[in-house]
Amino acid sequence: MAGVSTAGPTLRRPEEPSLRRSVTPWGSFSWGYSDVGADIFVGLGLVLGAAAGASNIAFLFAGLVYVCIGLAYTELAAAYPVAGGGQYFVFRGLGDIFGFIAGWAVLLDFTIDIVLFAWSCIDYLSKLIPILSFTAHPWVHFIVVFLVIGGLATLNIIGVRESSAFNELVSGMDVVSETTILFFGFLFAFQPQLLIHTMQTAWPTPFNLMNGVSLAIISFVGLESISQAAQETQRPASVIPRTSISLILTILIFALSYSNLALGMQPWHAIPPDAHGHAQALWHYLGNEDNNGAAVAVLASNVPYFGALAALYVPLLGAILLLISSNSGVFGSSRIAYAMSGTRLLPSIFQRVHPRFRTPVVSIATFCGFAIIELIFAALPSLSPPVHHLYARFFRGEDGITFLGDLYAFGAAASYSFVFIALIALRFNDSQSPRRFKMPFNIPLQYKGNRVEFPIVAVIGFLGIVSILVFTMITHEIGRIAGPSWILLGFIGYLVYRKRKGLPMFRSQKHDWRRAQINILQEAGELEMMDEYLVNVKRMDEQQALLGASQP
Repeated sequence: MAGVSTAGPTLRRPEEPSLRRSVTPWGSFSWGYSDVGADIFVGLGLVLGAAAGASNIAFLFAGLVYVCIGLAYTELAAAYPVAGGGQYFVFRGLGDIFGFIAGWAVLLDFTIDIVLFAWSCIDYLSKLIPILSFTAHPWVHFIVVFLVIGGLATLNIIGVRESSAFNELVSGMDVVSETTILFFGFLFAFQPQLLIHTMQTAWPTPFNLMNGVSLAIISFVGLESISQAAQETQRPASVIPRTSISLILTILIFALSYSNLALGMQPWHAIPPDAHGHAQALWHYLGNEDNNGAAVAVLASNVPYFGALAALYVPLLGAILLLISSNSGVFGSSRIAYAMSGTRLLPSIFQRVHPRFRTPVVSIATFCGFAIIELIFAALPSLSPPVHHLYARFFRGEDGITFLGDLYAFGAAASYSFVFIALIALRFNDSQSPRRFKMPFNIPLQYKGNRVEFPIVAVIGFLGIVSILVFTMITHEIGRIAGPSWILLGFIGYLVYRKRKGLPMFRSQKHDWRRAQINILQEAGELEMMDEYLVNVKRMDEQQALLGASQP
């Protein structure tokens, strides 16, 4: 993930350190892929368990929304190449309150990221080490996940991070691996008539389809990474659009391909019967509680000929990628909290660094602590029979990984909704900032004497992500309680903090965004964009001066 957002209302002093811009185009792609690429390892089984024969439709709907999200992040990250991602875009476009809410929703996603991917990492390893299986040995699974989170927190506090070269190697290996699985799966085992039959006979109810769509969005979460990496990317205005578009297409193709393959694949081996002794199809087997946390590994092992090899390495490769993504949650949450503290959206304690290791120890410990609490809530139904009965009565008996998926979907949908609104606001209020990449299909308008372009795709994306947010609230009993509660409690804390510091509670502080934008472009090495920005600002000031002089 990226470092701390340094853009602010004043010019940077020369002695202040800045992030070294050393991320190459492939590095930027692999940075994003190590987050987004891990999502299909988690999301495939959850969506198959919910949407059944319409899982490919659920992925298609979520994928189209994801394309809109990706285009929005690409435009904003290229125009504002600073660490902070969606939180910074909303903060700049909509002001302090919405910047806090968006950042707090992103922090929820990062804490879930820590737990969900650590959980699924152990699920994949359990295919090689059966004692780690959650269904057979829940206490062992819980303790190991707990230790993984604690270990990642410790490594981040002492300042040990995985290298960019290691990220690039694992991402490259996984792209090749997933492509190979799909190639042999479609070559040897895919039957179009079986896909059609499955869709006809296992079509879900509207409720389950909405549930599947709300879970499918978690397979497309992680574009924050490229935006977070913008401040460390060489020539971000030109690099980020290329890497983002490549990442969007890669993940979309993988998600749609895996869902169709799972519904239409004739497995190499006979599928074991379900708990009641009934025969079950491959997609049902992948979506049950035993396998939904490691669905890609189970699917790969059932590919004819290639499956014998895949069963040995896919669980390990998947576990490594998931561990990297879990670590990204630790790193990202601490840096977002640090940045929000610097802009006085969170208390200054989140900027406190370790005296020896110079890492944001309070932020790391706080949000890893939240992750541990989420882990306990997710694991309790399997560890305690009374809690299991309570969940069965009030929450439809959701298993641990589905509980985590609920909150992950809520946090992503909430933060993405604000990003679309912020993009529209910045198009109108900051039309002077050069945009080397723009979302397609825009309507030219005049606003306060300036030519602006209204983004149609942003409206479509906003409606799509809001519908997914509504689906999440309708279909997830835990999500509709825990998600809004996280936002509400955070907002109450925000108001208390702002009041105690004498800051405006419902208004924004004054920000010199012009000076901040000059700093951003100068540090990015985008000097042509900086010159263009200065020309645009001067032209706008002259127009406003003439307009003011002409008025009586």
